[in-house]
Amino acid sequence: MQLTGKVALVTGAGSGIAKATAKLFAKEGAKIGALGRSQDELEETVTEINNNNGEAIPLIADISQPEEMQQAIQAIIDKWGRLDIVFANAGINGVWAPIEELTPEDWDKTINVNLKGTFLTVKYAVPYLKKQGGSVIITSSINGTRTFSNTGATAYSCTKAAQVAFTKMIALELAKHRIRVNVICPGAIETNIDQNTDRRDLEHAQEPVEFPEGEIPLTDGKPGTSEQVAQLVLFLSSDASSHITGTEVWIDGGESLLKA
Repeated sequence: MQLTGKVALVTGAGSGIAKATAKLFAKEGAKIGALGRSQDELEETVTEINNNNGEAIPLIADISQPEEMQQAIQAIIDKWGRLDIVFANAGINGVWAPIEELTPEDWDKTINVNLKGTFLTVKYAVPYLKKQGGSVIITSSINGTRTFSNTGATAYSCTKAAQVAFTKMIALELAKHRIRVNVICPGAIETNIDQNTDRRDLEHAQEPVEFPEGEIPLTDGKPGTSEQVAQLVLFLSSDASSHITGTEVWIDGGESLLKA
């Protein structure tokens, strides 16, 4: 098992990519701090892990709140005494709307969750990662990094672009502590995040574009799965990627190359 003896914090662990990753990490021997905002979803993730000979605890926290993140990470240290891996995956799509209809409150919420949340997750984990080195993986997106055709996703795309810059800055800062920091950029993945997207009045703002049949070239339009992304995160968390840091990896079946 690739992660035996390791302790991992996984944010957004109640569903989608983070849930699949938490389960895979546990299967590979890591102990899991499963963090999220939904008690019921987290309990389901934790129960599945513990029922399959893994070890996990639920951590209820809002990643945009400093005190809640400090308490969550302290709970991991109190339980296992160390932290080796951080998968900063939690985030929202937020409101997608024409710029004149995007309110300051819409903007602030997306920035606070996606960007400030990433900052707080990493900030409070670093003192413990420094003790022995470790790996941080941040979930960005093809939006704001390769793709700019999702009209109205301005706030979201700005947070995703900023996460890439954040990754590169702290990868260099933390390298002397043997902490690797990388960022993944998924395209269309079968998760429920689209259900939490508030799209407003985009019909007249969008530029008309006609794509070839099947917008994801590698799979003739079929989206990727959370399990495929989890395998990438496992690689970046393990010793198999021991010389990789400050790097973005797109996992989208070629979708962003077509839409760029």
